[in-house]
Amino acid sequence: MKISSEIKALQPDLTAWRRHLHSRPELAYAEVQTAAFIAERLAALGWEVATGIGGTGVVGTLRVGDGPGRVGLRADMDALPMQEAGDRPWRSTHPGVFHGCGHDGHMTMLLGAARHLAETRRFNGTVHAIFQPAEEGEGGAQAMIKDGLFARFPCDVIYAIHNWPALPVGALAVRPGAMMASADQFDVVVRGKSGHAAMPHLCLDPVVVAAQLVTALQPLISRTTDPADAAVLSICQIHGGSAYNVIPDAVTLAGTARALTAATRARLEADVRRVCAGIAAATGAEIELDWQLGYPPTVNHAEPARTAARVGAALFDSVHTELPASMGAEDFAFMLEACPGAYLWLGQDGGPHACGLHNTRYDFNDEVAPAGVALFAALVEDALPP
Repeated sequence: MKISSEIKALQPDLTAWRRHLHSRPELAYAEVQTAAFIAERLAALGWEVATGIGGTGVVGTLRVGDGPGRVGLRADMDALPMQEAGDRPWRSTHPGVFHGCGHDGHMTMLLGAARHLAETRRFNGTVHAIFQPAEEGEGGAQAMIKDGLFARFPCDVIYAIHNWPALPVGALAVRPGAMMASADQFDVVVRGKSGHAAMPHLCLDPVVVAAQLVTALQPLISRTTDPADAAVLSICQIHGGSAYNVIPDAVTLAGTARALTAATRARLEADVRRVCAGIAAATGAEIELDWQLGYPPTVNHAEPARTAARVGAALFDSVHTELPASMGAEDFAFMLEACPGAYLWLGQDGGPHACGLHNTRYDFNDEVAPAGVALFAALVEDALPP
């Protein structure tokens, strides 16, 4: 990677910041100490600082010159509700809370970029460093937007970087269009008539109806979705019954649906409702569906994605522009619906323990932090030339 010596010199501080944040993880909307740590460092660097946006969100603003351009850089702050494995000296000190997705590294890279930009000032315009709460399923991006993020801190373009263990160190991935899928979830209650298991003819067995529902839903992916249009429908929970010889009154199911386009996302919901209604009519059972919209697809705007690829090509050993989208989800999607921008994957090769995201032994690879700093800074300097 072609990282400047001045950014490489930040490595000791970046590592110290990252390991401090890793050892003190906080869950969604509870990132109080994390936000304070970030705000203090931004203020010390001369950035204007606003706090409490969308709950615990922090935005730093740095203006250089009189240029009209405005660039947003975003990092997520929250940790996961999971127990960390291993005995690293910087392991989580908060039981059951763990930076298992690398948000500690994302914050560190953005703080490093904030320091570099404040010291070098090789741009003309305005930069907003956006530290977002509650990415892990709680919609912190949407909360910040509803709290006036882009009204108070308008951006012409916005970028976010996520570490990606599936890519080697020195690689970057960005593509126009969908990078990540939508993520909706659903709960189904199948109500029948309970009774003795030895006399099923006197009952309406919700277990059998639930089994029919599971098998009827799977062809919505395999037989009604274009094979070139990736989508997922997974039943992840089934609960029902309390005895070996009692047919229960009800069975509950729960799962997730994911798609890369808004059209497929809407069709999946409509199809699941149709199947539920049809099986209810055929069996006489009552079937209630509660469909909960989650994150929309994360869709990169074409020009920012091309810009990121071009800027990245000057820094990284390889830039992937045709890597398949992930069926995971990311609430930066809400920001991309409100502002042009792009979401980028930064290779980290699994970190010291070669683990994927959300693994109990995952740890952000500190050696790639300067690359994230360099990329954030280069995107600003490219968009806001002096």
